[in-house]
Amino acid sequence: MLHRIVGVTVRDVRFPTSSEQHGSDAMHSDPDYSAAYVVIDTDCGLKGFGLTFTLGKGTEIVVCAVEALAALVVGKSLQEIVNDFRGFYRLLTSDSQMRWLGPEKGVIHLATAAVLNAVWDLWAKAVGKPLWKLLVDMDPKQIVSCIDFRYITDVLTEEEALDMLEKAQEGKQQREEQMLKQGYPAYTTSCAWIGYSDQQLQQLCTDALKSGWTKFKVKVGADVEDDKRRCRLIRQMIGPNNTLMIDANQRWDVAEAIRWVSNLAEFKPLWIEEPTSPDDILGHAAISKALAPLGIGVATGEQCHNRVMFKQFLQASALQFVQIDSCRLGSVNENLAVLLMAHKFKVPVCPHAGGVGLCELVQHLILFDFICVSASLHNRMCEYVDHLHEHFASPVVIQDAHYMPPKDPGFSCEMLESSVKRHQFPEGEVWKMHK
Repeated sequence: MLHRIVGVTVRDVRFPTSSEQHGSDAMHSDPDYSAAYVVIDTDCGLKGFGLTFTLGKGTEIVVCAVEALAALVVGKSLQEIVNDFRGFYRLLTSDSQMRWLGPEKGVIHLATAAVLNAVWDLWAKAVGKPLWKLLVDMDPKQIVSCIDFRYITDVLTEEEALDMLEKAQEGKQQREEQMLKQGYPAYTTSCAWIGYSDQQLQQLCTDALKSGWTKFKVKVGADVEDDKRRCRLIRQMIGPNNTLMIDANQRWDVAEAIRWVSNLAEFKPLWIEEPTSPDDILGHAAISKALAPLGIGVATGEQCHNRVMFKQFLQASALQFVQIDSCRLGSVNENLAVLLMAHKFKVPVCPHAGGVGLCELVQHLILFDFICVSASLHNRMCEYVDHLHEHFASPVVIQDAHYMPPKDPGFSCEMLESSVKRHQFPEGEVWKMHK
């Protein structure tokens, strides 16, 4: 734990996923899944790897932000950081000049997540455990010491958080064993990107059903008749007893969202995800209230800036499913706060994943949530998208539509150096070929 950080490097890594319409939705028609990829070097040779997810253009801006934060990290020892992780989190998020760029939102917060993800990876590697196990084995007091409670104490105090974690100690060992044996339930988004043809959709759905998938998400929001056709197609294929979710990726105004989703109610979706602006807490509350009689919940969070906004979403009963993201919030530290608040409000957490590296990262957080916080799998599942896992040193393992707990030490986001070099923008060979 005496490893001293001697360098922070960051690279712009992009994958040309738009060429096959992977990831396409009503608002993001041509995403090139990308990452600002951070490597922390220490004086003893141990490295920490972290990333934040982007959609191509603009990744270079996140890279600049990481470089601006690097000076706050270099020279610190891992022991120093871990001994006061709350202080370190605040150092990165509350620099008296740089916080003007956020605070705790937008590009600077994405960069903070990438750096902190790398620090957590370094810590887990230093103790030789996968990150979920590092968290599970932590004393509740130490977990609480990693969280910045500033601005959320009206909903969650340090004492309450400690009490929750201590109560959840009961049965913890059995839940860990259950996860090691069965894994955490997942749902798939890979079958129904908005740019896929009906034929492609049917083929992917058939394959997924054969592989044991029972929960499917469909992208909607471009055209209501098109949405009806695609939802009907999927519902017919998966049958009445499997789970269907729909996702509009922020396409609608509030009244439009209520009308549009009411039109799709016959297909019995469990939730509508991101129906409107991710910042419109009261808009989400109005949509939640209007759709409740139809039995349709509202899910959001992948573009929710920080713990303060999640606090308000929960206070306003504006969501029925909390979707944490390991790169949008301030890494593990801020996600811990949201997991605890969601538990207090009895709202299930169903993480956002996919992109590049998001499945690898968020599996650790949801395993911790089940084992040490919520102790429940009711109405809970973690998103899975079957793209780009081959570029990681420790890719996710899915068995029978469940995330199997990672065994390798770290946060699972170390990429293969050969993949990084090939996809580095703009000089990697993949991008030279695309010119």
